[in-house]
Amino acid sequence: MNYHLLVYGVYLPVTVLLTVWVARTLFTNGRTFLVDIFHGNEQLADSVNKLLLTGFYLINIGYATLTLRSTEVIGSYQASVETLSIKIGTIILILGGMHFFNLYVFYKLRHKAQEYARTYNFVVDK
Repeated sequence: MNYHLLVYGVYLPVTVLLTVWVARTLFTNGRTFLVDIFHGNEQLADSVNKLLLTGFYLINIGYATLTLRSTEVIGSYQASVETLSIKIGTIILILGGMHFFNLYVFYKLRHKAQEYARTYNFVVDK
């Protein structure tokens, strides 16, 4: 039996499903932050949110396909599971890192938007 095909056959669907799940979660919940960052401009927030979603898919699925290849010898079911755990664990760590990176970017953008609003309100009040 070709255990490489078994690993590939499990790895790709699991990776794609995980990526889609994380991307949808970020897309749905990130909208609120973007609307706040763009001062209630929902059309701009939705547009940026869709662009972020597209970039997230491209980066993560692109990386997953780049790491698909396995050069080590896989001669048993045990080796298949071990290889899968390394590959899927790596993808999960990358997805988590991307998630926290997105949160950090949203935080910084929101902070800048709030500073701008405070400055603008201060000037208007005078």
